[in-house]
Amino acid sequence: MPRLLVRRPSPLLAGGELTHLDRVAVDPALAQRQWERYVDVYRSRGWGIVEIEPADEQPDGVFVEDAVIVFDDFAVLCRAGASSRRGEADTVRAAVEASGIPYASIEDPGTLDGGDVLKVGRTVYVGASSRTNADGIAQLRSSVEPRGWDVVEIPVTKVLHLKSGVTALPDGTVVGFEPLVDDPSLFPAFLGIPEEHGTAVVVLDPGTVLMSSDAPETAALYRARGLEVVTADVSEFEKLEGCVTCLSVRLRG
Repeated sequence: MPRLLVRRPSPLLAGGELTHLDRVAVDPALAQRQWERYVDVYRSRGWGIVEIEPADEQPDGVFVEDAVIVFDDFAVLCRAGASSRRGEADTVRAAVEASGIPYASIEDPGTLDGGDVLKVGRTVYVGASSRTNADGIAQLRSSVEPRGWDVVEIPVTKVLHLKSGVTALPDGTVVGFEPLVDDPSLFPAFLGIPEEHGTAVVVLDPGTVLMSSDAPETAALYRARGLEVVTADVSEFEKLEGCVTCLSVRLRG
């Protein structure tokens, strides 16, 4: 059974970090309901849900993708680029240790956010962003290249994280909203899509993706390519530069 690491939103969610967006009102109660429905998508498809210990004092703690990256049966614990988020790490480490997955950790002076890491096949695209530095990328490379992964650095200046601008479909095609992608030519197969919130997809299985409900034209485009598209309303998280990928980390069954 595939398993999913998640953490419920903090009541302080509205105070989360922002880099590229202006702050607007966030409804914590609505965010909780949206998160519950998001988790139910996986639960309804047979995924086991592993809840990380709540971190209510951490506004951005719900964005667990930034804290750990899983490579088959190995994990890398990240060191947040925003110092305000480093308090999320201990509970995530405890959850990874409880899962039995061996791991390495990014150490000072390296910084690495999981939202800057996109895996396509055995290629690991890593965003050189305001949250992920050269030392963090070097540490990641030294941890995963011996395990058969090829790390490719990608410039990220227009969005918070690499995966704020691009993700990948099940066939490996990288998708993104071109005004927010520094250099689409860096990806062997790139598909420009018509809506900003359509850039983030989670591959549920080889024929199914999960994406935001706020990108209907993009959903139609994916369906025209033969994919089943499941949508989720994540508007309160999108206000904080989050998306469907940020809210979970998949573990091997």
